[in-house]
Amino acid sequence: MTRARQRAAEVGVVPIGPGGGHALRLLAAALDAKTVVEVGTGVGVSGFYLLSGMREDGVLTTVDIESEHQRLAREAFAEGGFASNRTRLIAGAALEVLPRLTDGAYDLVFCDATKTEYGDYLEQALRLLRPGGLVAFDNALWHDRVADPAQRDPETVAVRELCRTVRADDRLLPALLPVSDGLLAAVKRHG
Repeated sequence: MTRARQRAAEVGVVPIGPGGGHALRLLAAALDAKTVVEVGTGVGVSGFYLLSGMREDGVLTTVDIESEHQRLAREAFAEGGFASNRTRLIAGAALEVLPRLTDGAYDLVFCDATKTEYGDYLEQALRLLRPGGLVAFDNALWHDRVADPAQRDPETVAVRELCRTVRADDRLLPALLPVSDGLLAAVKRHG
C-alpha cells in the first residue's frame, strides 16, 4: 500500500484516503463480494482495499483510460500478494466499457473517475448491480465544496447533483460516510 501511494504521488494521481479505503474494504467484506467493478483504477490503491475485503475467489474488474496507471496498479496488486486471476484490468473510457459488462452480475460498483460523469456511472451501476448490491462514489464532499451553494464549478455541481439523485431514488438506500473526502454509498434495494 505504501508503494502504491508513493507511485500515485509520482504520477500525479490522488488516491482514495485511508478512511475511505478502509470503508471500501469493510463494505466489500460485508457484502461477501465476489464480483466488483471499479471505475478509475488509478495506480491500484482503492483496488487494493477492495481486493482485501472481497472473497478469496473474488474478481475485481477495474476500468481506466490510462493504461500506464493500470500497469502500475498491476504491480501494486502483485506486490500485495493478489493472484493475477483476481483482477481484470480494462483500458478504455468508462462510458464505453461499462455498457459491455453483464447486467445484474456485480456485488459492488465503486466510482472514482471523472466527476462530471458520475451521474452516468450511477445509471450504469444500477444496471450492473444485483439486488442487494452496493454502489459507492469517492469525493462525495469534493473538498468541502458540495455543501457550499456558491461553488458552481462543473465537478462540484455534478457531485452535488449525484447526491440529490441518489437520495431521491427509491431503488437505493444511501448513506454519506464522512471519511476521507466523503464516500457516498447506496444499496440497491431488492425488487
